[in-house]
Amino acid sequence: MTKPYKTYFNWSSGKDSAFALYKLLNDSDYSIKELVTTINTGYNRVSMHGLRKELLIAQTDAIGLPASIIELPEQPTMAIYEDKMRDATNRLKSKGLTHAAFGDIFLEDLRAYRDKQLQNQKLKSIYPLWKEDTTSLIHRFLEIGFKAIVVCANSKYFNEDFVGTDIDEYFIKHLPKDVDPCGENGEFHTFCYDGPIFRDPIPFKIGEKVYREYKTPKSEKSSNAEGKTGFWYCDLIRS
Repeated sequence: MTKPYKTYFNWSSGKDSAFALYKLLNDSDYSIKELVTTINTGYNRVSMHGLRKELLIAQTDAIGLPASIIELPEQPTMAIYEDKMRDATNRLKSKGLTHAAFGDIFLEDLRAYRDKQLQNQKLKSIYPLWKEDTTSLIHRFLEIGFKAIVVCANSKYFNEDFVGTDIDEYFIKHLPKDVDPCGENGEFHTFCYDGPIFRDPIPFKIGEKVYREYKTPKSEKSSNAEGKTGFWYCDLIRS
């Protein structure tokens, strides 16, 4: 392999994804060829974040890189998920891509899973934010001009009022003590709508707020007798 490495970026539409992409776009070792996002076909929205597909497209258009979508059912089995991802990586490899990038920071089990799957596909993984201090990260995110809004939040930590709020210094200061400043444990998810990677800000307006429950992963069921986890979502509408 020769530098710059041809890389695809697993784009979530959120702040960590945006910051990780920003770092790679300023790293001459890598050449980002495509943004890849998973979509929940039951709602036609970005998986976990609940962001409308049209806002995702507006976002990637503003970044100016080629983008593609992996369509997944609402709650796919691991077999379905892995088949879909394998199809996507085979297509990307056929275009000469050798590396896959992620915005993860410190979820060891998730990284181990991804690394194993990618190694089987003879792809190398990159984590530009790995093991960085999340408090420092979120402050730097704001300092360089990024803007993001909370679109999804775990009801274990937050109520309806939390979704639809912008990330700023006040937000960081008033987070509960047991919540990671970047929401790295899944406490909340965001939509990044402005910053140095965008040609223009993405215009939107806030819509309805809804509550949804999902089956809790087996590893968490010991602390959740009902086997369900609740999330608040804030719908964003392109304006």
